[in-house]
Amino acid sequence: MRESALRVALFVHRYPPAVGGAELYAERLATFCVEAGDDVTVWTSTAVELSEMWFPPVSREAAPSVDFPPVVAASLGMKSALGSASRLTVRRFPPLTFPARRYVLKTFSLVPVPAWQALTLPANPVCPGMWLAANRDSEPLDAVHAVAFPYSFPAACGLRLARRMRVPLLLTPFLHLGDPANPRDLTRRQYTSRPLRWLLRQADRVFVQTPTELRAVVDLGVPESRVVLQGLGVDVSECTGGNRAAARAAWNVGNECVIGHLANASEEKGTCDLLRAVAELTANVHVVLAGPEMPNFRRFWETYPLKHRVTRLGVLSDSAKRDFFAGIDVFALPSRSDSFGLVLLEAWANGVPNVAYRAGGPADLIRDGFDGRLAPCGDVSALADALRELATDPAKRTKFGDAGRARVPTEFCWAERLGLVRGVTESVRRPA
Repeated sequence: MRESALRVALFVHRYPPAVGGAELYAERLATFCVEAGDDVTVWTSTAVELSEMWFPPVSREAAPSVDFPPVVAASLGMKSALGSASRLTVRRFPPLTFPARRYVLKTFSLVPVPAWQALTLPANPVCPGMWLAANRDSEPLDAVHAVAFPYSFPAACGLRLARRMRVPLLLTPFLHLGDPANPRDLTRRQYTSRPLRWLLRQADRVFVQTPTELRAVVDLGVPESRVVLQGLGVDVSECTGGNRAAARAAWNVGNECVIGHLANASEEKGTCDLLRAVAELTANVHVVLAGPEMPNFRRFWETYPLKHRVTRLGVLSDSAKRDFFAGIDVFALPSRSDSFGLVLLEAWANGVPNVAYRAGGPADLIRDGFDGRLAPCGDVSALADALRELATDPAKRTKFGDAGRARVPTEFCWAERLGLVRGVTESVRRPA
């Protein structure tokens, strides 16, 4: 190994083929470090679908050797690599599932000890094998990096490994801060609960994505000297070059303004509010939803009266994602639960303007009236007004979309963002 190369353990609740913003970020970070010559071991659960963090798989075989090529790990968390030339190892540990799991963990988490609560929060993939392995693993390390709240169990395992190996702990929490105007916002309370605040304070460095997240982390008691403003990037080749005509033909739309939404369809991501806002519009619009669907969205959909104005695509392939962004005219993400909003960058890369709530990362990212529109969080009528403005003004759509596209190459370069993370990791590495 080169002298400057790093040996990093990366903890995350799920890892591809699981789909999600934090999951894909972890994969991108791991790949970047491996390409720089580092050795990276990913510690994660066997879950692919979110529900598999809490319940046994019901729609597929559970065998990781089938589900996770080309990096395969045995179900008990034994390591397996791509071969002697590979610097990437993925260790997958099965979550604990049993009847009344949520209620048992909720009871356990009432014990007022933050380290214990970090292991017992019901939202976690509780992987006993990960916890045990973190106490016996002896391979040399330079740093441990944990990704994504509110999943505190993997982060607590990472902390255990870091302290035992006497190496720094780095943390990328992706805090979801919800409605800034609501002091009792449930999303913010979930992401800043006592055990998560405790984990933040244990970290040697905390990577945040926006100035708002930085202020929140400092307010939660982390010294500002330990907080690094990172931000994220976009790979233009991954989201552009789609076939607009083919996409719109498949959606059976003509001259309508097409509003796109790519997220886990749910109340939290604003999917339901988007459809509520569309119900207030008389403009000729069509909505295209992409991404997996959560139970609260499915319940909402059952009684939604304008189904004929909506196309649901489900999870997209890479080529389908390019067609999606090529085919839409406006991208909407009225989310209460985004620390940044990578999909907003993908829309801009295609020259598509964004509409979002003034909450979380999108509020820092979108410049209202310049490259998109922001509405007060939860204000469906204001959201409808913003959508109406762009749906009825093609020139403004072009103006906002071009302004966003101009920002992409200068402000959102992955090599710079991930290089920052790797540089900070090198700087806190302790001398041999």
